[in-house]
Amino acid sequence: MLQHDSLQRFIFEHAPIRGEIVHLDATWQAVLERRQYPPRVRELLGELMAAAALLTSTLKFDGRLIMQIQGKGPVNLLVVECTSDRTMRAIAQWQGEIPDAPLAALVGDGRLAVTIDPLKGKERYQAIVALEGLTVAEAFENYFARSEQLATRLWLASDPQQAAGMLLQRLPEAEPSDDDDAWMRAVHLGSTITREELLALPVREIVRRLYHEEDIRLFSRMPVSFRCSCSRARVEAVLRMLGRDEIQSILAEQGSISVDCEFCGSRYEFDHIDAEQLFAALHSAPAAPTRH
Repeated sequence: MLQHDSLQRFIFEHAPIRGEIVHLDATWQAVLERRQYPPRVRELLGELMAAAALLTSTLKFDGRLIMQIQGKGPVNLLVVECTSDRTMRAIAQWQGEIPDAPLAALVGDGRLAVTIDPLKGKERYQAIVALEGLTVAEAFENYFARSEQLATRLWLASDPQQAAGMLLQRLPEAEPSDDDDAWMRAVHLGSTITREELLALPVREIVRRLYHEEDIRLFSRMPVSFRCSCSRARVEAVLRMLGRDEIQSILAEQGSISVDCEFCGSRYEFDHIDAEQLFAALHSAPAAPTRH
């Protein structure tokens, strides 16, 4: 039985190789419910969500991981945010008619950015590379080769109901000469999986079909879910950055301020009283100490 909205890891017991398979169902549907995407844009965004879920589990961090593909073509932005708790949100921007063309042609002169935003106490990390490859999978394989120096292969698929992906990665502690045949064999067998199998089959069945002659350890499934990280407090922080004068100018012109979250569609409203409260705490002086 297909296990929905879950990620499962597996390792080769006698080779320095790890793998992961993800299935996104309600998580993917929650993204599609909030905006109508052209078929090709929808396909790319689903593949990017699957890739983000897979790559999040390969990195050790506590916070947010943001995957962004940006360019000057008709599909100018694809963004997926995934937290260390495996909650996700995603959005895409495009213009005009979108042809059924490879990723590079749709994005144009693009770039791939991977950002790790820790919760606290650590510095923000960002890696940006030129977008190379005809597919989302190829783009991330090139990213790992360039930025992480890790041999990595991905297989991604999405349709209007679900998104799925599989990752194979050579363990970083392995030397290049260690069991090259095992890595090449694992990649060759992984490449035989079809788009339909990746979307429809449960993890255990995929692993059995591909690697029934290998000694594989399959770990317990980990849940994945949709959740937007927007909040009124975050919007208030952004408005404070604009400054009191700018906020008052907008209020004088429009009467109120409305901020919509592009990811989930939530709307945050601010009137004159709300605006005063935004800046009141910043200008309230602390009480003088009392001496006895």
